[in-house]
Amino acid sequence: MKDDTRIVHAGRHPENFRGAVNTPVYRTSTVISQNMDEWDRKHREQASTYEPDLFYGRYGTPTSKALQEAMAELEGGFKAFVYPSGVSACVTAILAFAGQGDHVLVPDSVYGPVRRISGTMFKRFGIEVEFYDPGIGSGIEARMRPQTRVVYTEAPGSMTFEMQDIPAIAAVAHRHGAVVVMDNTWATPLLYRAFDHGVDVSVHAATKYVTGHSDAMLGVATTTEACYERLKAATLDLGQVASPDDCYLALRGLRTLGVRLRQQGGAAIRVAEWLETRPEVTQVMSPALPGDPGHAIWKRDFLGASGLFAFALKPEFAGSRRTFIDALKLFALGGSWGGYESLVMPIDPPRTVTQYAYPGAGVRLHVGLEDVDDLIADLDRAFATVAS
Repeated sequence: MKDDTRIVHAGRHPENFRGAVNTPVYRTSTVISQNMDEWDRKHREQASTYEPDLFYGRYGTPTSKALQEAMAELEGGFKAFVYPSGVSACVTAILAFAGQGDHVLVPDSVYGPVRRISGTMFKRFGIEVEFYDPGIGSGIEARMRPQTRVVYTEAPGSMTFEMQDIPAIAAVAHRHGAVVVMDNTWATPLLYRAFDHGVDVSVHAATKYVTGHSDAMLGVATTTEACYERLKAATLDLGQVASPDDCYLALRGLRTLGVRLRQQGGAAIRVAEWLETRPEVTQVMSPALPGDPGHAIWKRDFLGASGLFAFALKPEFAGSRRTFIDALKLFALGGSWGGYESLVMPIDPPRTVTQYAYPGAGVRLHVGLEDVDDLIADLDRAFATVAS
């Protein structure tokens, strides 16, 4: 089946809920067994890969399991787990495979909270994190050690949109016995087939495109069968559990993911192309543009673009970044992205082994579902304010 069909049907079982087209919200912690035989059966099932029944709320409910099933199917993975945020999914995916004395490789363009945790919590746990150039490709061979357990990837980077050659990185990592974890939030399962390119665990801030309406905090991690038991154990041991209400909102948003991505991705490319023509702009950071350094990898491995990208003002306009952002009316100043609304924020990403070229000049845009001509007009007015 094609993606649009799978999105509608993945994880849905109306026959189990008296014909209800949407999986109901199960708000429960305690689940009662009728007798010891039922208790023993449910207890055994939680230790297996077959988890059909309610046992205890922390182990999942029909609501959360419907979302897990849908995400695993769309990603082409074995099983998925849900988390209370994207950060918790990222962190759990690393802690499932790394511990005291282990070495983890993380791209220098990594999502900010993962960078922060790498220098705080992971350091206290005795995990050594080494940052690497996201464009390293197969050159990551030189960074591998006998104690390297995880190679973390993110494509494109969520602030500056560097592309990574995931297949090349994965081939080296697997040759050294390391697990490849990828943050696939930007592309979603529809625009990048992580498991087809060598990824072992694909994580998402489902707060973003999966939910799609800026009304829930949620994370998802999907895994191969080989990595399933380790990820499951870490998820349960860390007490990671997502609200059934948030899972329901994610399931509702998931059904329109395809049409939203087509609309927002197409609009974002139009806005990015328009920005390339502006005399105030020195660089548009979007792998979907032919002039972008990562375009060749994007064209080879990705099936489309989402609505998130960035640009940098020329040095003579960098001092007007605040004025530019404050002048926008349709692009609201706010964190996150992936919802229906357009957003803007300044970016000054920290770097360890690479150099960010546009300090004080970077602007990230998320293109929502507004009319693209109105969005371009909003940007045009903001540039006019800067000029005046």
